[in-house]
Amino acid sequence: MIRSMTLSKLGIALLLAWIAVPAASADDVGMPSSAKSIQQQSFDELKQQMKLTWPKNRLVRFVFHGHSVPAGYFRTPTIQRFDSYPILFHQALCKQYPTAVIDVCTTAIGGENSRPGSKRFADDVLTLKPDVVFIDYCLNDRGIGVEAAETHWRTMIQQALQAEVKVVLLTPTPDSHEDITDPNTKLAKHAESVRKLGKEFGVPVVDSYAAFQKRVAGGANVKTFLSQANHPNRKGHQVVADLILALFKK
Repeated sequence: MIRSMTLSKLGIALLLAWIAVPAASADDVGMPSSAKSIQQQSFDELKQQMKLTWPKNRLVRFVFHGHSVPAGYFRTPTIQRFDSYPILFHQALCKQYPTAVIDVCTTAIGGENSRPGSKRFADDVLTLKPDVVFIDYCLNDRGIGVEAAETHWRTMIQQALQAEVKVVLLTPTPDSHEDITDPNTKLAKHAESVRKLGKEFGVPVVDSYAAFQKRVAGGANVKTFLSQANHPNRKGHQVVADLILALFKK
């Protein structure tokens, strides 16, 4: 009788222990707890870091990964890096946090899509030890399709989170060859794919495409934001830079 009661108590204890341990979800597989927590983090900690003064401050690094747009191509083959959204963002952020040591690196390559971009992500991006990585490949990913692009974006996002690096995804800037008001264009479908990835991983999405859609719906001509059909001019880059900057407002 005593042995039976002991076994019963043991069984109850094991049952309670089993209930207390949550089952792993598909998102948890292969993802360390530190990376999972980063998915839900805001930029509050980083903003506090940028408010610090010497000698308590440190280098804060942002890396922009993608194709010709973040690389600074305007009317090909002309490059205007100082008018591109990574640099416009850098300048504005330095003004907002005048005691911060802020570095911006661009690993973007003109003409590249996310397939080769994902292959070099670990070596070219993560080795820079960034605090935040921005990914912008939609314009060129039209050539490989939404399904393939999602695979490569997912690879980059997972690698960044596993390295405890925050990630921001960007929907595309316009291409005047496509009607930005049409939800069935290739760009619109890639934009929607990026939004879904943002929700899947719990990371921010800078929705450039929606911002330009709103301006066109308000009567603006999309070409006023472009230096050529598929590259923004400074005005277009400023739209994206302002959206990114909004993430880091004090």
